[in-house]
Amino acid sequence: MKILAAVVSLAFFFASFPLFAYAFWVPEQWAALVFFTGIMSVTLSLAIPFNLLGRRD
Repeated sequence: MKILAAVVSLAFFFASFPLFAYAFWVPEQWAALVFFTGIMSVTLSLAIPFNLLGRRD
């Protein structure tokens, strides 16, 4: 279960890079939303290990 959470976390983290890049290519009305989605993707990728995986003893 921990490996699945780590893989999902990495997927969210690596998916944020194209979102940041696409924010400059999409039409102006969508740019802020795409960039914000990239920020939320990074935030979620960091929240998964901090909250779901817990401490490593």
